[in-house]
Amino acid sequence: MDVIERFCKIYTDICQISPAELESIYANDILFIDPITTHRGINEVKDYFANLLTQAQSCQFDIANIFTCSYNSSQSQSDVSHVVNWTMTLVLKNNAKVITLDGTTQLGVNNDRIIYHKDYYDLGEMVYEHVPILGFIIKKIKGKLAK
Repeated sequence: MDVIERFCKIYTDICQISPAELESIYANDILFIDPITTHRGINEVKDYFANLLTQAQSCQFDIANIFTCSYNSSQSQSDVSHVVNWTMTLVLKNNAKVITLDGTTQLGVNNDRIIYHKDYYDLGEMVYEHVPILGFIIKKIKGKLAK
């Protein structure tokens, strides 16, 4: 099983793994970027996932497709070798609210480990739309812009 297959298996439900299992897919010097923050190194990534596990009841990714990119063999840490499109379903422990979100991840792979991971998704859809008053306002604005 190669690293992309292991990635897909782990992301089936992130809450079913231990942060230590992340070492089976991520390199020690992983650069992990999402719309909220940047994590450098496997220990920061494990801390990030450990925090997620304390807040989430489940966090499942339905991977729609994976594209393999052509890249130079003299790969740097930000070279993208794969693009993954997904839908995440997140259920938080404190209110059992279900958040569904579409996104894309760019991955860079070297020596059967992911050295670069960058997530793209709508942060407003992920966070702001679920804050009671702010969510109402954002949804109203989106509705007016869609007309």
